[in-house]
Amino acid sequence: MTTDSSILVEAHATLPGVVNLTLNRPQALNSLNRDMSNAFTPAIQKVLSEPGVRVMILQGAGAHFMAGGDIKGFGETLGVPGPERRKHYFDMIGQLHAGVELLQRSEIITICKIRGACAGIGMSFAIGCDLTIASDDAYFTTAYKVIGLTPDGGQSFFLPRLVGVKKAMELTLLSERISAAEALSLGLLNRVVPGADLDAATDKLATQIIRSSPESMRGIKRLINTSMQSSFSEQLEAERESFSKCAGTDNFAEGIRAFIEKRHPKFE
Repeated sequence: MTTDSSILVEAHATLPGVVNLTLNRPQALNSLNRDMSNAFTPAIQKVLSEPGVRVMILQGAGAHFMAGGDIKGFGETLGVPGPERRKHYFDMIGQLHAGVELLQRSEIITICKIRGACAGIGMSFAIGCDLTIASDDAYFTTAYKVIGLTPDGGQSFFLPRLVGVKKAMELTLLSERISAAEALSLGLLNRVVPGADLDAATDKLATQIIRSSPESMRGIKRLINTSMQSSFSEQLEAERESFSKCAGTDNFAEGIRAFIEKRHPKFE
């Protein structure tokens, strides 16, 4: 299970139903270039096409998660006339966003594992995943304004929903670096752990998901993601539909029996 060498898709070594998607340009801090942008959506399609996948762990190869866009690659386009350069990036970001939207709409649970630098679109990936865990030495910055750009990858969608408009403005307009501890306090992360414990802590999160009812996990993700665009009445009806759908499954029956019998459920 693999794709372009700039992005690797591999089954987890010990956890069935878990796939690792690795940004694989460690020599460039996993920064996004055209090749990686082109490879991203096919990589997501590969993950979603694999039978039995319930969790995807997004990670970076080496000591850093992702340093944003590839500045060297950006520089190589400066000799191109402005209108042509604009089209180049319009197409490039469009290809990337197709994968971002696929992942957001999918039923698998996404976990972002971060160590070291997390900047630009790396931060977009981090806050767009369902769960995000970081090492205590990780650091974050939106970064775009430093080189005269604006956010991509859904950052302007997720950030104000997580921290509010005022704080989102501050984080993007000033692009100041924040620590993992501050990112956690802002609600951008779910867990911060010592670097030596990051892999094990991430696997623990994935294990909790794959040991849960698939119908429950899918339904929860769907309800939370649609809640911001739904009216209260619409959300109540969605909850009613999802609850009753789960209640009609064998996994619901197993959960009830296990609770009554004081044992761990064995969901399928």
